[in-house]
Amino acid sequence: MHKTTIALAFASTLSAALSFAPAQAHDHSAHAHDHDEQIYNGYFEDAQVEDRPLSDWAGDWQSVYPLLTEGKLDAVMAHKAEHGDKSAAEYTAYYTTGYATDVDKIEIDGDTVTFHRGASAPHAQYESDGYEILTYSKGNRGVRFIFEKIAGDAEAPQYIQFSDHRIFPSKADHYHLYWGNDRAAVLEELTNWPTYYPADLSAAQVAKDMMAH
Repeated sequence: MHKTTIALAFASTLSAALSFAPAQAHDHSAHAHDHDEQIYNGYFEDAQVEDRPLSDWAGDWQSVYPLLTEGKLDAVMAHKAEHGDKSAAEYTAYYTTGYATDVDKIEIDGDTVTFHRGASAPHAQYESDGYEILTYSKGNRGVRFIFEKIAGDAEAPQYIQFSDHRIFPSKADHYHLYWGNDRAAVLEELTNWPTYYPADLSAAQVAKDMMAH
């Protein structure tokens, strides 16, 4: 399996953009909590990273982009402004670019991923193509778990790359997804990171989860 470590000059704001995923929880001891927080913040050893199955992201997922553009995440932007270095309007503009996508819903069942774009729903089968460890400009790191199309509709991307702050097998509760037909080019994507939460969550529940992290 292809695994490499890639150092990229990521903007420091990217790590903030990917800060909504909760830490992994294996037990509730103080030591485990500190360990999980380190991973969540992007500090881990290469040896800790393990391949993950597509089933970690199984389920029906909604894009948060419509929630943002409809004003349903305004409270999240205000919350970030209270604790960050931008105004609510600046955060809204930043996340509007980050969340932007025409894929409103994603379904993952077995090895099949379906991309819903309005009335169109191309789907394809994917298999693991390993992972890449990315180093951000501020020194912390992240992992992209990569899957390659092996069969399916031409409209479905050749590669999909998941990022959710988890570095070994564990069920995702939301994620950022990158996709395209050029594996290396997708890895270079810095400004657009479509983000998906479970389809059965309300806008208020999504906002509450975001503000909790």
